[in-house]
Amino acid sequence: MASSSGTKDGVGPRRAASRKTTRAPTMVDHGDDSAAVDSELVPSSLASIAPILRVANEVEKENPRVAYLCRFHAFEKAHRMDPTSSGRGIRQFKTYLLHRLEKEDEETKLKLAKNDPREIQTFYQNFYEENIREGQYTKKPEEMAKIYQIATVLYDVLRTVVPLTKIDGQTQRYAKDVEEKKEQSKHYNVLPLYAIGVKPAIMELPEIKAALRAIRTVDNLPLFQMPEGKERTVNDILEWLALRFGFQKGNVANQREHLILLLANMDVRNKNLQNYVLLDSNTILQLMENIFKNYRSWCEYLRTEPNLECPLGDRTQQSQLLYIGLYLLIWGEASNIRFMPECICYIFHRMAHEMYGTLFSNVEHVIGVAPETSAEGEEAFLRDVVTPIYEVMRKEAWRNKNGKASHSAWRNYDDLNEYFWTQKCFKLGWPLDRKADFFVHSDVLKPTDKGNNQAVGKRKPKTNFVELRTFWHLYRSFDRMWIFFTLALQAIIIIAWHQRVSSNALFDEDVLQSVLSIFVTAAILNFLRAVLDIVLSFNAWRSLKFTQILRYLLKFAAAVFWLIVMPVTYSSSVQNPSGIIKFFNNLGGHWQTQSLYNYCVAIYLVPNLLAAMLFLFPFLRKSMERSNWRVINILMWWSQPKLYVGRGMHEDTLSLLKYTLFWVTLIISKLAFSYYVEILPLIEPTELIMNIRVHSYDWHEFFPNVTHNIAVVISIWAPVILVYFMDTQIWYAIFATVIGGIYGAFSHLGEIRTLGMLRARFVSVPSAFSRRLVPYTKEEINQHEQDDTLERINIAKFSQMWNEFILSIRNEDLISHREKNLLLVPFSSSDVSVVQWPPFLLASKIPIALDMAKDFKEKEDADLIRKIKNDDFMYFAIIECYETLRDLLLALLLDEGDKKIILQICQEVESSIRDRSFLREFTTSGLPMLSDKLDKFLDLLMQDEDDRQLYRSQIINKLQDIVEIIIQDVMKNGQEVLEKAHPVHPVEKKEQKFERVNIDLVRSRSWMEKVVRLHLLLTVKESAINVPMNLEARRRITFFANSLFMLMPNAPKVRNMISFSVLTPYYKEPVLYSTEELNKENEDGITTLFYLQKIYPDQWKNYEERITDSKFDSNKDRPELDREWVSYRGQTLARTVRGMMYYRETLELQCFLDFADDNAIFGGYRAIDTNHKDYRVLKERAQAFTDMKFTYVVSCQVYGNQKKSSDPQDRSCYVNILNLMLAYPSLRVAYIDEREETINGKTEKVYYSVLVKGGEKLDEEIYRIKLPGPPTEIGEGKPENQNHAIIFTRGEALQTIDMNQDNYFEEAFKMRNVLEEFLKTHRGQRKPTILGLREHIFTGSVSSLAWFMSNQESSFVTIGQRVLANPLRVRFHYGHPDIFDRIFHLTRGGMSKASKTINLSEDIFSGYNSTLRRGYVTHHEYIQVGKGRDVGMNQISLFEAKVANGNGEQTLSRDVYRLGRRFDFYRMLSFYFTTVGFYFSSMVTVLTVYVFLYGRLYMVLSGLEKRLLEDPSIHQSKALEEALATQSFFQIGLLLVLPIAMEIGLERGFRSAVGDVIVMQLQLASVFFTFQLGTKTHYYGRTLLHGGSKYRATGRGFVVFHAKFADNYRLYSRSHFVKGLELFILLIIYELYGDSSRSSSLYFFITFSMWFLVASWLFAPFIFNPSGFEWQKTVDDWTDWKRWMGNRGGIGISPDKSWESWWNEEQEHLKYTNIRGRVLEIILAFRFFIYQYGIVYHLKISHGNKNILVYGLSWFVMATALLVLKMVSMGRRKFGTDFQLMFRILKALLFLGFVSVMTVLFVVCGLLVSDIFAAILAFMPTGWALILIAQACRSCLKGIGIWDSVRELGRAYEAVMGLFIFMPIVVLSWFPFVSEFQTRLLFNQAFSRGLQISMILAGKDKTSSSN
Repeated sequence: MASSSGTKDGVGPRRAASRKTTRAPTMVDHGDDSAAVDSELVPSSLASIAPILRVANEVEKENPRVAYLCRFHAFEKAHRMDPTSSGRGIRQFKTYLLHRLEKEDEETKLKLAKNDPREIQTFYQNFYEENIREGQYTKKPEEMAKIYQIATVLYDVLRTVVPLTKIDGQTQRYAKDVEEKKEQSKHYNVLPLYAIGVKPAIMELPEIKAALRAIRTVDNLPLFQMPEGKERTVNDILEWLALRFGFQKGNVANQREHLILLLANMDVRNKNLQNYVLLDSNTILQLMENIFKNYRSWCEYLRTEPNLECPLGDRTQQSQLLYIGLYLLIWGEASNIRFMPECICYIFHRMAHEMYGTLFSNVEHVIGVAPETSAEGEEAFLRDVVTPIYEVMRKEAWRNKNGKASHSAWRNYDDLNEYFWTQKCFKLGWPLDRKADFFVHSDVLKPTDKGNNQAVGKRKPKTNFVELRTFWHLYRSFDRMWIFFTLALQAIIIIAWHQRVSSNALFDEDVLQSVLSIFVTAAILNFLRAVLDIVLSFNAWRSLKFTQILRYLLKFAAAVFWLIVMPVTYSSSVQNPSGIIKFFNNLGGHWQTQSLYNYCVAIYLVPNLLAAMLFLFPFLRKSMERSNWRVINILMWWSQPKLYVGRGMHEDTLSLLKYTLFWVTLIISKLAFSYYVEILPLIEPTELIMNIRVHSYDWHEFFPNVTHNIAVVISIWAPVILVYFMDTQIWYAIFATVIGGIYGAFSHLGEIRTLGMLRARFVSVPSAFSRRLVPYTKEEINQHEQDDTLERINIAKFSQMWNEFILSIRNEDLISHREKNLLLVPFSSSDVSVVQWPPFLLASKIPIALDMAKDFKEKEDADLIRKIKNDDFMYFAIIECYETLRDLLLALLLDEGDKKIILQICQEVESSIRDRSFLREFTTSGLPMLSDKLDKFLDLLMQDEDDRQLYRSQIINKLQDIVEIIIQDVMKNGQEVLEKAHPVHPVEKKEQKFERVNIDLVRSRSWMEKVVRLHLLLTVKESAINVPMNLEARRRITFFANSLFMLMPNAPKVRNMISFSVLTPYYKEPVLYSTEELNKENEDGITTLFYLQKIYPDQWKNYEERITDSKFDSNKDRPELDREWVSYRGQTLARTVRGMMYYRETLELQCFLDFADDNAIFGGYRAIDTNHKDYRVLKERAQAFTDMKFTYVVSCQVYGNQKKSSDPQDRSCYVNILNLMLAYPSLRVAYIDEREETINGKTEKVYYSVLVKGGEKLDEEIYRIKLPGPPTEIGEGKPENQNHAIIFTRGEALQTIDMNQDNYFEEAFKMRNVLEEFLKTHRGQRKPTILGLREHIFTGSVSSLAWFMSNQESSFVTIGQRVLANPLRVRFHYGHPDIFDRIFHLTRGGMSKASKTINLSEDIFSGYNSTLRRGYVTHHEYIQVGKGRDVGMNQISLFEAKVANGNGEQTLSRDVYRLGRRFDFYRMLSFYFTTVGFYFSSMVTVLTVYVFLYGRLYMVLSGLEKRLLEDPSIHQSKALEEALATQSFFQIGLLLVLPIAMEIGLERGFRSAVGDVIVMQLQLASVFFTFQLGTKTHYYGRTLLHGGSKYRATGRGFVVFHAKFADNYRLYSRSHFVKGLELFILLIIYELYGDSSRSSSLYFFITFSMWFLVASWLFAPFIFNPSGFEWQKTVDDWTDWKRWMGNRGGIGISPDKSWESWWNEEQEHLKYTNIRGRVLEIILAFRFFIYQYGIVYHLKISHGNKNILVYGLSWFVMATALLVLKMVSMGRRKFGTDFQLMFRILKALLFLGFVSVMTVLFVVCGLLVSDIFAAILAFMPTGWALILIAQACRSCLKGIGIWDSVRELGRAYEAVMGLFIFMPIVVLSWFPFVSEFQTRLLFNQAFSRGLQISMILAGKDKTSSSN
């Protein structure tokens, strides 16, 4: 109760002035926005006062004094909660509020009474009477919820102001009523279940009522006794479950609605709506089947009975619903445990058992039995079940060290979930035993005690799999492929070797004997597999079953057995053995049984033959893998370990045959090519080389006596063998392109791809629309066929949808008003006797017909009519114009006599046509003049009326002129017509006629639509062949029309469709660009707004036309509209939300088309009168069905923090998201709310998942569910963000949409068709679990780079995924917009995987997971969703780096291993080459270049190449060059162009495809793709070796800015520049020291491709950098780079400020890598020592001496040079400041020493200038090698103290590299034309549309200069 000081009557709050404090300087001054500040910026620990402040803001206008009292109450409450103001931000907040109270206390006056207590009581009573007593009958539930909230707060305030004894009785009665009903008036999501107020239509739907009735059946459920001793009644089964197990209220409310909507949507689908009262029992059975399919499977796997027992009879349905409700409540509160589906199965298993015990422990229910006691509080489940498991995850995640730790050092989600795949999980007990080994964390050591199942040892083992960083994972996962290709290589080499002797080598017995040696190789490779299985899984052995360990050991023993037996028996079968074969032969004794080896081979092949038999009968293999029979398990045990996932993934026989045929054909082609092009040509030169004896070398040869020149053979063969293993990727690209093209053509893709094709087929579009998109019942079809209205209704329905589509693209500013009018179709055809086609089809038909009639010389009508009827559209246009004009005139005239004249004229026209006498009775030469008059008349009608009288007289004049022309100039007997119409007064004056007109008609919308249409038909003289002009509008219209002819399921009615949700994860990306961002100038003075005006000039013009139109109705000002226009062209959340909300718009339209009667449909969707009761009901019903079928949730993870933040950027995001919720009432936002709460006297952070929606002005909270801890700390951010919000989604399907996506109205219309795919059973009785949709990349028009990226991405999301889905059956989930079977995935771990680092590419893992759990993924191309991509070079590279990192992590993952091992052979090949194999092949491509050049380096520096070419038996061989040519195709990116060309050809015509491919090459697409090859290789390889993967934010803005040289250097130095310079040096040395006799054109092609690679890697970032060669920018870049190189680093200095900081960051991966990674890094660095070793022997100063001392001497020179550099740097540091003279003397001495040494070398030792350059080439790589080795041994060198020297040496190298790369840029920048050419090259797309890009780049912003 409040203190009594300072108020009248001693009641009420004390005056605020009594507590004056100084205002804290940190409180933000928010000016006028104080309302939002005090209610929305409340510190998290004071969250409970926010509703009080909101209420104060609400009542402020009505009664400021009551608002003041509310704020005072809030202040008092805040002070009680934190008296010392110790919480974060509390002191500032309280100070601010106190100041406000002081001010308001003086300013506010009492309105209703003389004192505060009386004032607030009176206000409360008035509020109750006005809003609650009356409102419950008139207001909506949402309004009532808000009113009850205000009333509750007001009463709380009232009680603090007024003593309890002074509250009058009436107020108390009102308060009691509010208290009783406030629970029923909470804000709701979709269903206002307990709401007070007018019941919305959704609550009247029979399916909702039936579902509600089912869950409210709580008879015979045991009652609960509350702690205070009362018995608690329950309303429904979920409330009962909450009392039994302690679930949170928010969770219960959320899952209650979820369950009701699921039941209602599933039930109505198969229901007759007559007598719809009860739920169908089959519906509940089906839902149980869907939800518990995984649980039953888990129970079966663990050989335990599922706890789903239901009694027969009346209680069956109730029990089933209890089980479903229990599962949903567990799932809804499980937080991060949702990623562990089998853990949830375990929890459910235990709780279902408990629930069954509670329900049926006392079957004979006796009255008076003590009721059950409820769980301890509503957080019991969270506290006792979820939090302990969460804590285990959190500790494991902490061990991850933010992605730095090795994967084997901690257990991720998969490891913890797989614990529940073993019987061991049952030892956890129930309630959970916290001492069980699962909970005792690995850092805690416990004494061994077997009985108590306690943890022993240091670290918990991984479960089933260990993700070690090594390339060997590729071999282990795809061993069958590597073994096959290795054996095939061995076989074709043996055959080729014998082919040179005998042309019939294949049938030679010796050859066959040699080929059989492949089984020896197979034994070796199998042994390698067995070793890897043991080594790579060693860290998981402690968690493995004994049977699995035994299997590994037996597999190893078998591999060892064959490893010995195969070579021994093979050697004994060889005649006259020698060498190693002789050794094995002797080892095997003197068995003369030649056939023993063959027997061994036969035995060895037995398992393979069995596997082949099972391969041919996939259903048999599938059944065996899924079986739980012990006999079959024992049989299957040897072939693969038993695992919960990955069993029975085999496809049906037809699918198997399709992809088998694909791969068999491909492998035959590949092996034939490899044989004839790669292997066979090398055999002869190899044999010759092996027979040549080389005696002298150009260097000191360590192994001069090695036989057969084996090093040369390896140098020649190594690159060819690498190409052999890589070129399958090329063959895959070719085959996939061809097959994809064929499938696309059969799918009817691209049949309508131009406007001409659209016009030709538009007549059949309405019928295709009706067939595909309009649902009809048989009764409706029969009824309409009887009265012939079906076609008219079809066209009317099509026109409704078509017009909404056209209006949507008009509102998106893709078309102008004129184009819109040309494209619209009239809603109703009932007034006209012909079909009314859109004017763009009829354009120019009337003017042509008039010209034809005017010039028609013949006398017969028939000829003219025949000519007109030849063109259907012309005939339609004439009839429509005539009938429309007649109707318009008759409607306009009020005088009956005038109408008679018009009717008489019409009668004459119709009779003359009927009698074929038109040309005799009418003068056609007068028609053009009539047309002109009509044009002016219609023009006048369309003008706005300013002066009504003048307007009327103008209409009358024009009307009289028209009639006069008709009677006098067109009709030959016009006067007779007048006399017929007016026989009494034949000579009346003209002026007296046609003077009474109804000008009010111009306000009628439908009448004016006819006027506009008639005007268009008469006046559009040129053909509308180019309507619409905008390319995007054309693409959308043609794609939509084309899709209607593609195969898709027929649409169900909205009521019967599958319900679905859309979920978009959002972090801190742009929501809506601010005015500042729009007008902020870049370094060139260009604003974003100006840039977009130039890029999209037509859209800007359309936008200005739209907003200046008098009919445009918006309450937004111009800057706000500009912000929206720009944001809808970027990759913003606003664009995504607008796109997704088209689903809602289309569903409402579809409801109208489904349920409206024929009159309403003919009247038009937009013209519907909502005041009419029936139509209002129809509208409300449509909204109800839409709410039931569609939910959109945006998971704005940090929305809560943005709301409380004082940072302008965060506040802007909050306000923009709030505005989106207010603009779209059905949008829901989920966020993680972080609060500080006092628990047991301590302030702790508490986390909640919260769902909000838009209220009147602010957001309204719907659900709040407490979490066990911060959810995003455990796994990757994006999947965790999705996971916390997924509980708020609804429906049976879920579409995942990223926030760089868009949607289109016409595509949203097809959503219910796509969802029907879930009900289609595919072969093998399987239904899809993921529906893949195609994407349209909308960012391709910005620049050449964006175009390349857009084409590449488009080809992948169309032709690429088409082939993956069918025939290859390996499509997964590659990001959004795929649609998931929601129930399938929510019971199997969610829509993505979230383990830190390993699941970096979280999207694809959901596809892997779905496939491993027997899901079925399809791909559909009749619907598309928009997607944005990165548009700048650096953004694209960051994206490619992220994807390559992700693929590196996938290579290590258990999912890839399991799929690789458990797919059949051919499906495994598909899987490999379309996922990680593509990245490995990219790496091998680059590796081939290295191996080739290092091999040639060895040959030229050792002198072997010269010696071999001098030999007369060797002729110049082109074999190697021919073999390597294939690699160049991959390298130059020609592979990526193939599918792009095919897809463009399919969808836009092959002429366009050829043109586009040529233009792409001219725009240096090959340079771009070659550069990206380097990105993929670098990041993929580094991830596998050292880790370091991370999410890279690419930034999705409008990128047309110049990147500084230093930025490019930082980004590409290690990935491209260093490697490019290494290859450059290799090529230079090869040219300098190689033999001059080489003259092969193929050699030129090979080295050209390598020079091209070098040039691309070194200079692509600058070629594709806007203004990259502009002189001033180049000068600025140089200054910036010098500053960056010179700046010192240190703690807190970012890498972009200092080279030192960047250099340290670049070595981050070496800090955290393991010893294996360091050793490998050192070994790789050793390659740089070859240069020095080889070149020093070629120096003239060495005089041909081959002694090893020459090399030793070179190291002395190297050491001396490094020592001198060290002395100079030390001298500078020690003497540079204080002993300047000493330092100068030191430098002079060093210089003199250097000069004297060089003089001696030149004069005495014969040193040449060329030797100096050669020495630089020799020593530079050595220095780099020393730096690399030093970096790997950093910690040791730091200890010795020479790390600073290494860093300075590194700086010198970086400076030299930077200078080398920068010099060509400087030279090119001197020439102005280079910059012009580059701009043209970069922005050709824009130039071709006539845009001012050069002006944009130069910064000549005319708009700003003129201002």
